[in-house]
Amino acid sequence: MEAESEPYVRLATLRRLHQSMADLNTARSLADTLQTVADGIVKGLDFELAAVNLVKPDGDLVVAAVAGSEGAEAMMAGRTGSRAAWERRLALGERWGELRFIPYTEAWVLTDDDVPQWHTAGPAPRYADEWHPMDLLMAPMHSSDGELLGVISVDKPRNGRRPGAWGREALQMYAFQAGIAISNARLRANMQRALVRLEREQQALRASEESFRQAFEYAPSGMAVTELGGDQHGRLVRTNDALCRLLGRPAAALRRCSFSDLVHPEDLATLLRTSAEGGRAELRLARRDGSFLWVSLRNSVVADATDGPRFLLTHVEDIEERKRHELQLAHRASHDSLTGLPNSAELRARLGARLCDKPAPVPDAAQMGPGGAGGALDGGFGSDGFGTGVPGLDGFGLDGFGGVLPAPAGGYEHHVHTVPPASDDPSEKGLAVLFCDLDGFKSINDRFGHHCGDAVLIEVARRLSSGVRDNDTVARLGGDEFVVLADGLCRGDAADLAVRLRNAIIPPIRVEGRAVRVGASFGISWAGCGMSAEEVLHSADQRMYVEKRSRSKAHRRAG
Repeated sequence: MEAESEPYVRLATLRRLHQSMADLNTARSLADTLQTVADGIVKGLDFELAAVNLVKPDGDLVVAAVAGSEGAEAMMAGRTGSRAAWERRLALGERWGELRFIPYTEAWVLTDDDVPQWHTAGPAPRYADEWHPMDLLMAPMHSSDGELLGVISVDKPRNGRRPGAWGREALQMYAFQAGIAISNARLRANMQRALVRLEREQQALRASEESFRQAFEYAPSGMAVTELGGDQHGRLVRTNDALCRLLGRPAAALRRCSFSDLVHPEDLATLLRTSAEGGRAELRLARRDGSFLWVSLRNSVVADATDGPRFLLTHVEDIEERKRHELQLAHRASHDSLTGLPNSAELRARLGARLCDKPAPVPDAAQMGPGGAGGALDGGFGSDGFGTGVPGLDGFGLDGFGGVLPAPAGGYEHHVHTVPPASDDPSEKGLAVLFCDLDGFKSINDRFGHHCGDAVLIEVARRLSSGVRDNDTVARLGGDEFVVLADGLCRGDAADLAVRLRNAIIPPIRVEGRAVRVGASFGISWAGCGMSAEEVLHSADQRMYVEKRSRSKAHRRAG
């Protein structure tokens, strides 16, 4: 370095040092900063060689920049030294303030470590402070929190001497400023990478939003975005054209309502459950013309990482055709293909739904009035003679008052017992089962063919359906047998209904230009808990045969 007795040389060095530090702040990237650090050593501190060893993420140090010798740069740049080897050097070195110096007399022990170096052997110094090619001078660089950022290695001072106090202070001060510059450069690099990453993420987000918008707007099936939480919970925020066409409503009108305003009242519970839990549901939505359309709703709760659920994305698919087909299949499975009436399976299902396996308590004989379960055949239809009191066929366990008994303690919490009327008292009502068998139908089939018989069955089904209430059931049991379920009737009402239905069947039926006639025999049974559907139907069937045999063949014959 410069002679310590020459202040003007120190001033020149200080100026060059100041310029080198200023250059540190003009570097645009981390790589530029590292090279500027190395160049500043050569230009400002009068060393012919300088290398900047930078700490890598894995802790080892890589030669990131070399200045002063193209040969040394070619030999060292990019090579790595282990952290352990560097820590050994820094620990072995003589402390010159923050600097570390290892004289050539001790540096020979480091010859075989993995730290990249350019030193060559040379003759022994001629005087005490002469620089030897094997001398090592290192300037550690630290961050503001004391973390090791790297090490500056210098060699070949231009004056051929080991640096004095002034030179050491200058190198130490420069290393301090270089650490700050490298920290700032890393910060800028990290910020630039973060900005680039953020821009890419924003571009990806914009692309994703555009893709979602196009997929949402141009989806062939209905799509909707629904508000979650707050005062506007459930409100439709956004709808696509397909949903507007599906419901026959403009987007502006849909945005003023929610799905709960559009759903069929019977499907409201399903909608609320699906909206709360997500998932899929099939329900009916109201169209603008007042009709209801079967749709499949698939809900996805879109959540925010910090604020929780934000909105519900709903996919609305038209399943009207499938539902219609399913209903048709279900109708075919439960209804007679010829007459369209409920079939035997559906009849048994409806009847079984009203029955349980525990009968109502049976009162003693004193409580049972005339016409009770053990009464004679006194419940007929007058001159027509329809029996209603065959012993052993209508005793279902009565309370002597008719009507409905409460469920027994501990059982059937939601079941209302079905109880037959105990007497002819009009206030005692129950579920009447009328078993109808056509008289003279076989002769029509034999004389005119099955197509004529089918036409007769269709017309009889129509007349029976026309003669009952809307909530009554008329079913075809099979062949020429029909069953009517009529609830809320007393014994007299059931007898009157049988007479009306028989009279409705008797008038001639015109088939292919000819008039044919059939008669009908009715048997009446009463459904009650404690019996099965088969037992009730068997009871009505037996009563029908009793009624049929009680009339002469001439009175039964028709057609």
